[in-house]
Amino acid sequence: MILKVVGVLYLGSAPGWAQGPFASFERASEAVLDDPHDLAIGPDGRLYVADKFANRITILDADSLEIVDAIEDAALFGVHDISFGPDGRAYIAATGASALVVFDVQTDPAELIFGLRGFPRTEGALAHSNGTVYVMASGVGALIAVAGTEVTGQAGGFFGAHDVAEGLDGSIWVADNNAQRLVQLNTDLEVIKVLDDAKFGFIGPRYLDVDDFGRLVVADQDAHRILLIDPETETLLGVLGDGTPGIGPNKFDDPEGVAVNANTYYFSDSNNNRIVKYVVVTN
Repeated sequence: MILKVVGVLYLGSAPGWAQGPFASFERASEAVLDDPHDLAIGPDGRLYVADKFANRITILDADSLEIVDAIEDAALFGVHDISFGPDGRAYIAATGASALVVFDVQTDPAELIFGLRGFPRTEGALAHSNGTVYVMASGVGALIAVAGTEVTGQAGGFFGAHDVAEGLDGSIWVADNNAQRLVQLNTDLEVIKVLDDAKFGFIGPRYLDVDDFGRLVVADQDAHRILLIDPETETLLGVLGDGTPGIGPNKFDDPEGVAVNANTYYFSDSNNNRIVKYVVVTN
């Protein structure tokens, strides 16, 4: 089915369509962040951004993209990723500290609960709906399962990989950028599917999110593009960005982070040091 939208053509899930834009630029934050990486909508509806070189989580109003607060802690050196668990806590990949750091963001200020070290180059963290936290120890190429403070399992072969995201079916998606692929695993860390076809044009997929239809929204940093992919049909549905670095609507410079909230998409336009907001408006 084709839906008319404001400014773009929404491509649905039918294979064979030209891969045009799947959302329209709405606004951008001020360019005051410092190499922002992944981001997530918190339990309070605000946008939490892993502000890498600021060594903090910068909090933005999700509508206006104005900075409203921050989580600043010495443990957040080189922060790359943030994920909210079913307990409402923030699970943060502090890459420079090779650590997983956990905060209660429902206190004021946010309260540090605990930190776990021993995950070399902690690029990604997923607080799964099953209560397990899946941590990407990129430096040793291991996806590590953590229950509480105990390691309960791991899978190898992911050197340099970044994000970890949960599918609608509870499966786990890894943005394996060095291998230029996306990998789907079950919660026992067994590989289910690999997306690496040349049609996707992956150069460096870093972070991703899953929308309400189970589709993958992927920031391919080195390609300066955002991809919309149907993992069931293995179809590239749409693309934002033209493959060259820039600034402005439908332009990115090394995009990294992705957060999806219904028909709204947030991306970290990393080298432009800002967050951008795209929307799909149906009539």
